[in-house]
Amino acid sequence: MSETCIDKGTLYIVATPIGNLGDISTRALEVLAQVDIIACEDTRHTGKLLSAFSIKNKTLSMHDHNERQRQDYIASLLQEGKSIALVSDAGTPLISDPGFHLVRHCRSLGLAVSPIPGACAAISALSVAGLPTDRFSFEGFLPSKSGARQSTLLALVNEPRTMVFYDAPRRAIDTIKDVVTTLGGERYVVIARELTKTFETVHSDSAENLLAWLEQDPNQLKGEMVLIIEGYKADPDEISAEVIKTLRLLLAEMKPKTACAIAAEIHGVKKNALYDIALSFKEG
Repeated sequence: MSETCIDKGTLYIVATPIGNLGDISTRALEVLAQVDIIACEDTRHTGKLLSAFSIKNKTLSMHDHNERQRQDYIASLLQEGKSIALVSDAGTPLISDPGFHLVRHCRSLGLAVSPIPGACAAISALSVAGLPTDRFSFEGFLPSKSGARQSTLLALVNEPRTMVFYDAPRRAIDTIKDVVTTLGGERYVVIARELTKTFETVHSDSAENLLAWLEQDPNQLKGEMVLIIEGYKADPDEISAEVIKTLRLLLAEMKPKTACAIAAEIHGVKKNALYDIALSFKEG
């Protein structure tokens, strides 16, 4: 296998391990060792990773509070032909981590931005959750305050896709209480905690049962956590307001039997259920 060739004037978005150091890729190590500068959230944290692999390279802090100030400087270095790697404290940069403004700024200037794929907590958790993955919604970090958190969850009450969140384990009990309140105690939830680490835990159950499990085991309130919630499953017999509206419009122009057949075909619902509704309109 040949060594990775570093291109001048390129910003590399480098994924790093979310726990187990063995998950870093050979290509990521080669890039980190060869670039001119490594931009990172916390130079001390990244320093430990680099030290573990005997990489001695210049680092530059770039986090949520200074990204806008750093982006012009980093872009100027790239324009001079320097190669730069962007890393977060763990996982893939920009996924609920700093870097969006920098990447957008560099792309607007026509500078090369290249991904070095690797670990991502959201995708890792999703792969072991046992929930549908053909369509999912990544929602990032839930708000820390209960009111805002409930508002966020209420806005997603009818979301049909699997939902992936980041949250702090110390808030896990309060968060699951809010899930019960907003989405219902029967909603299926998965907690993936400390992924790839010694105390890795993946636990799934109804929100109500998951809450009882958390309250009985305080050890589950530590570390890093990904919360995955099953999407809303509509009752196949439920007739929506949109279907009712269609039926009313059709009934104004044709017989109930024909109107029900057409409305059922349009919306994919049971014709008999619509006929009962049509009769209730007539009786009304």
